[in-house]
Amino acid sequence: MDPALSRLLRQLPAVDELLRHPRLAAALSALPRSLAVAVIRDRLGVQRQRFSTAPTGTLPPELDLDAFLAEMAQALEAAAQPSLRRVINATGVIIHTNLGRSPLAGLALEQILEVAAHYSNLEYDLVRGERGSRHDHLEGLLKELTGCEAALVVNNNAGAVLLALNSLAQGREVIISRGQLIEIGGSFRMPEIMAVSGALMKEVGTTNKTHLRDYENAITSETAALLKVHPSNFRVVGFTREVASPELVALARRYGLLALEDLGSGCLLDLSRYGLEREPTVQESLATGLDLVLFSGDKLLGGPQAGLALGSGEAVARLRQNPLTRALRPDKMTLAGLEATLRLYLEEPQAVAAVPTLRMLSRPLADLERQARSLTRVMKRRWGAKVRVAVRPSEARVGGGSLPGAVLPSRALALELPPLAPHELEARLRQTHPPIIARLEHGALLLDLRTIQPEEHAALLTALAEVLETLPAATGLSG
Repeated sequence: MDPALSRLLRQLPAVDELLRHPRLAAALSALPRSLAVAVIRDRLGVQRQRFSTAPTGTLPPELDLDAFLAEMAQALEAAAQPSLRRVINATGVIIHTNLGRSPLAGLALEQILEVAAHYSNLEYDLVRGERGSRHDHLEGLLKELTGCEAALVVNNNAGAVLLALNSLAQGREVIISRGQLIEIGGSFRMPEIMAVSGALMKEVGTTNKTHLRDYENAITSETAALLKVHPSNFRVVGFTREVASPELVALARRYGLLALEDLGSGCLLDLSRYGLEREPTVQESLATGLDLVLFSGDKLLGGPQAGLALGSGEAVARLRQNPLTRALRPDKMTLAGLEATLRLYLEEPQAVAAVPTLRMLSRPLADLERQARSLTRVMKRRWGAKVRVAVRPSEARVGGGSLPGAVLPSRALALELPPLAPHELEARLRQTHPPIIARLEHGALLLDLRTIQPEEHAALLTALAEVLETLPAATGLSG
């Protein structure tokens, strides 16, 4: 063995020595001993591997113990963190699928905590004193809000689509426009969902144009339903044509078929009143006579992840009777959070004020400007020239496949922490507590105020201080 390598390997502390080291005491206190030992052994193995594979002549003369202990402490701290944890969304994408989509309203959180911490009447009828159904808790509220005959909640909208097709069209044809055979995040493809459901997909029309006659010409004795699908974040513009729901419903009635629509991100409010694109509401879709309208609970609605199937009593009854319904059923926390969210919609101003997604969508630009200026003043007062920050115009997005063409004017903080390059700062911010997920645009790091909640400003400033404390003292940047 190379004498230099042998010397460095001998300088590595033993596991027991590291378990007693005062520099690691704080990090070790947050971990059970068995996990701490596993992390220490892993990092020792990594360091040995580094030394053993270093090119000839590049080994350091001595072990940098300070750097080694700092890396070990970082590894121990990371092991103590839960895998799923809170982040600050500074991207400007409101319904950010990778960041958990829509945050919940305070009332929803309170109801989830109440139900999760205690026993509940999830499947117990308090009036009759006998077994009840979890599917009954939200149906009355959804009827009142939307005017539907019946409703069923499952675990997500993909599950709702799968359940509907399997219940209503297994082994039979479902006609769909070629322009609506979409793929959305996570490689969810409509043709594959239809295939798994047992329905026989029959595509009609072209990518940009589908006419009513295309549907009619494709109808056979094996056809069960006509399906309309929201294009999500895919959009064809220009020379286009699609069949409106009322036309599709009329055609389905003429041939004794079912008419179904997957809205994707269902909304209960007319968002055009808040300066956004006009999207059909769930109520409007149901009013066309569709047998079933399917949509998500955790996008524009702003509730927990769920899939909602609303429509005729007969269609929903067939979904309830399907054995798949048990596999797709929501848990008590989903039902509690969704009920609390839906109750907010009984009064539109209340929903806009309390549901975070709606609040972010409707926030006036002047408010964002004021908050950006306020944060800028705080940063300059606290850190002076150590931080370079400027307010910039920004464009936020709805996200989650909702309103794909909508651009929301916003304000962002363009942030610089010399000597870090923007991409280095972005990486450092992802490691703070809580992590800050920023946006890199045209070589600048931006923190978009549209998705940073006012109550998160203190945590944002703490995270920036955390980054400053890690920078070399020679730069003059010590938090």
